[in-house]
Amino acid sequence: MTPSTFPAVLSDALRTDAARPLVTFYDDATGERVELSVTTYANWVAKTASLVQDELDVERGALVLLDLPTHWLGAVWLGAAWTGGQAVTTDRTLADEADLVVCGPDGVADYAGSAVDRPVVAISLRPLGGRFTEPLPSGVVDYGAVVLAQPDAFVSYDPPTADDPAWRDADGVTGQAALLASVTPFPRGGRLLTDVNPCTRDGVDTLLSPVLGGGGTVWVANPDESRWRARYDEERATVQRRVARSS
Repeated sequence: MTPSTFPAVLSDALRTDAARPLVTFYDDATGERVELSVTTYANWVAKTASLVQDELDVERGALVLLDLPTHWLGAVWLGAAWTGGQAVTTDRTLADEADLVVCGPDGVADYAGSAVDRPVVAISLRPLGGRFTEPLPSGVVDYGAVVLAQPDAFVSYDPPTADDPAWRDADGVTGQAALLASVTPFPRGGRLLTDVNPCTRDGVDTLLSPVLGGGGTVWVANPDESRWRARYDEERATVQRRVARSS
């Protein structure tokens, strides 16, 4: 039976195969490669969820806007929000309703002015989650500068339930259990190669399906098409999913 909350899903993965590669990320524009086991991914999730709860005072049931490109930290932030019982949206028109905004470098100028009303966290997208090399506007939190100081284990003050909102968009709100139940079945132990951004409604499956299926995901940002087939073989992928391209 499918677990009813994301923390339960991640706990199951840690219990059954903690060492397996869960998140792999390539950026073909920079040459970056990152690989996280289930254990390492869970550690990043715990640190990020602790930052949200303990430092930013964002509570269960809050709305988190994730405005991020395809990146491994997008998968981390999804897991952290659901671990804390927050709903995720990627709809920028909901920015004024969000209780927390998380953006990449390109979004800093857009959201810095709202940092007086809600926490705004910026991610540099530099290798290994590094901090920004230049100062950020007043009130904007540099994720890379603060996340590593957070605890390795997350202790929730108010754990999420199956009915807690997990996703919000123009179609409405989806709860944690409903979101987990809606994911596409995944071959047990398979590996997905994809360039689909996990921080999109269509992309949520690229994280949740492999987690539930005992597999892993290889995300590629700025894919070099001439390398796609070789990477599929090198990463021992069993499934691929591409961004829809117009003809």
